[in-house]
Amino acid sequence: MIESYGYPVETHVAQTADGYLLTMHRIPYGRAPGAGPAPNKPIAFLQHGLLCSSADWVVIGPDRALAYLLADEGYDVWMGNARGNTHSRAHISINPDRRAFWDFSWHEIGILDLPAMIDYVFRNTGQSKLHYVGHSQGTTSLFIMLSLRPEYNNVILSAHALAPVAFMNNLRSPFVRAFAPFVNSLDTITSLLGMNEFMPSSTMMQMGGYLTCRDTSPFQEVCANVLFLIAGFNSEQLNRTKLPYIMANTPAGAATRQLVHYGQLYNSGHFRQFDHGRLGNWAEYGSFSPPDYPLDRITAPIALHFSDNDWLAAVTDVHRLRAELRNVIGAFRVPLAAFNHLDFQWAVDIRPLLYNRVISLMNRHND
Repeated sequence: MIESYGYPVETHVAQTADGYLLTMHRIPYGRAPGAGPAPNKPIAFLQHGLLCSSADWVVIGPDRALAYLLADEGYDVWMGNARGNTHSRAHISINPDRRAFWDFSWHEIGILDLPAMIDYVFRNTGQSKLHYVGHSQGTTSLFIMLSLRPEYNNVILSAHALAPVAFMNNLRSPFVRAFAPFVNSLDTITSLLGMNEFMPSSTMMQMGGYLTCRDTSPFQEVCANVLFLIAGFNSEQLNRTKLPYIMANTPAGAATRQLVHYGQLYNSGHFRQFDHGRLGNWAEYGSFSPPDYPLDRITAPIALHFSDNDWLAAVTDVHRLRAELRNVIGAFRVPLAAFNHLDFQWAVDIRPLLYNRVISLMNRHND
């Protein structure tokens, strides 16, 4: 996709401390006349949400997608891929077919994946600071890294949390609310059945998503409504022409435990570590309940970007998060009442509604 629009692209692989091999995609410069490699360009690191991948930062094309806009703005753009998704299904010793490969949640993405990828970026660029943009789970993992590995606060020039997810007890998504009461048994059942991966990507699913959701398909509205039931209804902002390309890349796979962990947040009203049950928690944490993430340890400058019609990141929960953070650039409401959780990456008018402001704030925080 990236090459087809005339942009340069590189593929890099970072290894985590526990042996996962994570693929990153890099757009080192834009396609403006005279653009090319240059030292000390500001770095923009983009991290996807649950069931997504680096493709989501480029799939809607160069006039709208954030990765292209940042590259044309003069940024060195790196796009991460969390363990277990389409591009990061590898480990130095564990086969993805084994249950042990999927024994993780977004907790491990925060404390192991993000640091490994960021360190790799710094080793390969000679720089020591970057801008971070995360969507949904990409914000959850950021808050985990900055709270449990606080030394990484010092490398963040600015962080932009799009549809930030930490506290979840006010979410409206019927999809999450339906399975949340069963999350503990869901984790057990899926493990017994060997279903440790949730919504894996495959060639058949990719082709099916493309064929089912394209403009000539009678099922295109079914595709749209599946997304709306999860994230909130906003038909006008869904680019149906791009929908088959979106669905060919999403879902990109995730561990079942990632979904279970989000269900636990909804049930508990806390932003805390994985709940293994009373005895499991005592063995893991030395307490019957999982510990909350210490958000007061986060000192990096963070901008929260939220919307009224986000069924996964409720306005009330975003404001609660803002009150817990110490260095908030601001909490910025998207000026469109119908803007939903997935519009933060795919909306028709995403550039004037969101990305222009994100880029402006990033520019102000360059050293």
